[in-house]
Amino acid sequence: MTTFEAILLTIVTASTPLLIAALGELVTERSGVLNLGVEGMMIMGAACSFAAAVTFDSTIIGVLAGVAAGVAMAALFALAVLGFAANQVGSGLALTIFGVGLSGLIGAPFVGSRRDPIAPVDIPGLSDLPLIGRLFFEQDLFVYGSIALTVLVALYFTRTRSGLTLRSIGENHGSAHALGLPVLRVRFLAILFGGACAGLAGAYLSLVYTRFWAPGMTAGRGWIALALVVFAAWRPAWVLVGAYIFGAATVLQLHAQAAQFGVPAQALSAIPYLATIIALLLLSLRHGRAIGAPGSLGVPFVPDR
Repeated sequence: MTTFEAILLTIVTASTPLLIAALGELVTERSGVLNLGVEGMMIMGAACSFAAAVTFDSTIIGVLAGVAAGVAMAALFALAVLGFAANQVGSGLALTIFGVGLSGLIGAPFVGSRRDPIAPVDIPGLSDLPLIGRLFFEQDLFVYGSIALTVLVALYFTRTRSGLTLRSIGENHGSAHALGLPVLRVRFLAILFGGACAGLAGAYLSLVYTRFWAPGMTAGRGWIALALVVFAAWRPAWVLVGAYIFGAATVLQLHAQAAQFGVPAQALSAIPYLATIIALLLLSLRHGRAIGAPGSLGVPFVPDR
């Protein structure tokens, strides 16, 4: 395997958790709810999935535990912002702080443990093709699942009645409620879906990407996933493109550090986050406003009594 091929394979691996988490947040935000707790849900998914996988010696149980942890955290957030109409920004930040602290407690007994790598899907014949063989035809199920999830989310928004309902609620929850649409129920399910995706992304980090647990291992990926949704103008296809761009920035800065370019390692480590800020800035300068943002995003909904 050439160095270039190895870099490409690493970019795919680094981009997958960003894509999964961003797709979940995309659905949540299209319903009109801003959840800044993606980082907290991701790290809880990473901690619970690794703890369950080591305890039961089962990757499947670990993945299910990670998804369940993300859903549980999302349900807590939904209770605050839907049940009590709490401020969404404050509730999301509190969820992240809570998740980071609780994940450290859950994962403490498993520091130093490791898991075996998950075998990739090998398509005979095609996986042996030069350069593109391993890149496209010898990936793990999470990678193929993330691509399929992108397509399904896009079709859900554009080809299904429930997707149109969700978009309508996100654009104007008052009008949607007047038409008899179940605003709170749709938003609750969208929040749970976002939590499930964040938990799955966290499970991928600890069980596939690193195969060990360490406190703070998400390293800001939840915040990058949030920025990806804005960068993509709330469109699934551009979330896919953006995830691989930021995944590439993450991987290339590591190779730049290994090559010893004479640039401080701290500056190179900041590249993915600097790229996030630049992308959002360019988007703002180009459009002057958040094109594609749901009209009711971040606005609490209190039904008439």
